[in-house]
Amino acid sequence: MYHYVTDKVFLKESYSICADLVNQLVQRLKKYGIESKMSVVGSKKRGLVTQNEKEPIDYDFNLYIFKAPNINDARSIKQNVIKAFNEVLNWNDWGDCEDSTSAITTEKHALTQGNKTPFSIDICIIKIDSFGNWHRLIHRKTGNMCFDQYYWNQGPKSKDIQKKEEFLKTNQQYWQEVMAAYLTKKNMYLSRQDVDGHPSFICYIESINEVYNKMNGAFS
Repeated sequence: MYHYVTDKVFLKESYSICADLVNQLVQRLKKYGIESKMSVVGSKKRGLVTQNEKEPIDYDFNLYIFKAPNINDARSIKQNVIKAFNEVLNWNDWGDCEDSTSAITTEKHALTQGNKTPFSIDICIIKIDSFGNWHRLIHRKTGNMCFDQYYWNQGPKSKDIQKKEEFLKTNQQYWQEVMAAYLTKKNMYLSRQDVDGHPSFICYIESINEVYNKMNGAFS
C-alpha cells in the first residue's frame, strides 16, 4: 500500500538532484529546437510524494512542450527528448533512461548519506492545447519498432487543471482532501493492478477534479 514520505531531509536532497537533472534537460532540448518547461506532478511541491511499502520512490515530472520543429510529430519529440536526456544523465554519471508507454524513466539512485531509499525520475511529456486540455505523449510499442505508434493522448477531464489546483491550494482543508483523494486513488489502482493505466498524472487530475467539484457543489 502507498503512504506519504515524511523524511523532509531525504525529500529535499533527493528531489534537488532530480530537479537539477530535469532542468538540465530543459536547457539541452533548446539544441534540438524544443522549448519546454519542467513541473513536478503535484507531488514534492504539494507534499504528495508516495512510496509503496519499502520500495523505491519515483519523482514524477511533467515536461511541457511549448515549441518544437513540428509539435505534432510525437515520434520525433519523444526520440529527441530521450537523446537529450541521456546526454544529461551521462554527463552526471547516470545510466541511460528507459522509454515506457507514457513516460521516460531513469535508473534508481540513492543518497550517499542518511536515508538510503532508492529514488528515480519519471518524465511525462505534455502539451496543452488552446482550450487548456492536457495531452500526454504516448509510445505504443508493438514489438517491432517500425510499427510502433507515437501520438498525443488527451488526459480525461484535464481542462483548466492548473486553475483548479491554484484555487484548492489556497485553503488548507481543501488541499488535505486532495491529499486524501490522491492516496486513495493510488492504492485503489494498485489493488486493481492498474498502475500503468492510471499513473500519478491521471491520479492527480482525478483528485483535483473530485475535490474541486465537491467544493463547488458545497457552494451551490
